[in-house]
Amino acid sequence: MQHTGLSELLASVLSGHQLELDDLDVTPAGRRRLIRVTVDGDGPAGRGPDLDQIAEATRSVSQALDESDLMGEQPYTLEVSSRGVSRPLATPAHYRRNVGRLLALTLTDGSQTMGRITASDDAAVSVEVAGMVEVYPYEQVKRAVVQVEMNRHLADGEGFDDIEDEPDTDDSEED
Repeated sequence: MQHTGLSELLASVLSGHQLELDDLDVTPAGRRRLIRVTVDGDGPAGRGPDLDQIAEATRSVSQALDESDLMGEQPYTLEVSSRGVSRPLATPAHYRRNVGRLLALTLTDGSQTMGRITASDDAAVSVEVAGMVEVYPYEQVKRAVVQVEMNRHLADGEGFDDIEDEPDTDDSEED
């Protein structure tokens, strides 16, 4: 199996779903091979792919692998997922897709800071730290990881469009 050919095939299939191949890992798993495909993209809200996009892409990737001879005769298990929140940000698009989120930064000089991403472009990320906006050129960032916030209060117009305002109620009576 050629890793380069597989990457090219997957990138082509994923681009048809407005997704990017972020990472590809092929490892032996007994008599099978495990193919882990990590995807990224803007998604419908501009903040990464949603589950529907990933499900459609998974079907297309599976079909493309079955139709190609890149995998040979050996069976495989396919896993397709998004980057997830724990993976370090590595490209300007990663930063752009996470505007508004809390970010832990380790800089090349060894210093560390935490703040909320306010903007990003092709050269730098702007982060609000203690009420002040600091601009960090990407070449000064050694590692940047989005922090999970369990209790963050969202501002109007920010957040999850598919969450209902009112909780579901069960009007049926129990016997």
